[in-house]
Amino acid sequence: MKGKRILVTGGAGFIGCNFVRHMLGEHPETEIVVLDKLTYAGRLENLEDVKNGIKFVKGDICDKEAVKRTMEGCDSVVNFAAESHVDRSIASPEDFVRTDVLGVFTLLDEARRRDVKKFVQISTDEVYGSTELGSFSEKDVLDPSSPYSASKAGGELLARSYVRTYGLDVMVTRSSNNYGPYQYPEKLIPVLVIKALRNQPLPIYGKGANVRDWLHVDDNCRAIDIVISKGKPGDIVNIGSGNEVPNIVIAKLILKHLKKPESLVKFVSDRPGHDFRYSLNWDRIRQLGWKPKVKFEDGLRKTVDWYVANEAWWKPIA
Repeated sequence: MKGKRILVTGGAGFIGCNFVRHMLGEHPETEIVVLDKLTYAGRLENLEDVKNGIKFVKGDICDKEAVKRTMEGCDSVVNFAAESHVDRSIASPEDFVRTDVLGVFTLLDEARRRDVKKFVQISTDEVYGSTELGSFSEKDVLDPSSPYSASKAGGELLARSYVRTYGLDVMVTRSSNNYGPYQYPEKLIPVLVIKALRNQPLPIYGKGANVRDWLHVDDNCRAIDIVISKGKPGDIVNIGSGNEVPNIVIAKLILKHLKKPESLVKFVSDRPGHDFRYSLNWDRIRQLGWKPKVKFEDGLRKTVDWYVANEAWWKPIA
């Protein structure tokens, strides 16, 4: 990445801001431009400690003029910008189609005109849908269950079409559920931590048997960095960790670490189209030289401790 300039869209969000920190630490010679609309989940506070090391632009990836100005001089684009909460997509699907499809198109088309060298579209394991047995490989058929996962599938299919049609160097990463610091308190782990700290009931869908593969955000950022440097045009790369844990176990681990009673768990009605289990085959990213470093229970404890120590960050928005 020496001497390069990279555009990180959605860089004030959860994974995006952690990726910015990773790049500043590992590639200090690279210029980083962050484009973020600063919606409810994108916050300047997430970049407070690194603001002097980046160029920040407030803007929408659906805004052609904003994208045109911001992409000028950039060699690479990594697109984290997305609407990403399943429950919100059920209530307001139009917002997801706009950002996750139209926004991706706007970025791709400007990247094509500028002959950007690399374009990485950040996607999700949710595009595969649910499976009770086995693990999804990159060649499996997409079967999204929610407006969120369907919009992400649409965006990445559009991105992949730009490889064949225009010769743009596009790569797609599909990661499992991320966790770690700066995650907005609408996702499972921060919701449970904050509820427990307030001695409030911890809402768990159904019986808490739904399974997710939990990937620490730092491990995901390292994997994306490797895809940028070693991936090939058209590559699709699953990023998993092998930490498949039911939601009820997550809740109990958090309560145990905070020394709170398990009686705080409250089972609630399941949401529509709730996928039972996500599981990825991530041989491809291993072949590129990556493996997860953060052990799940260690990462979970450190994440819980981060929220305990950073009440000033989450209290205004929880």
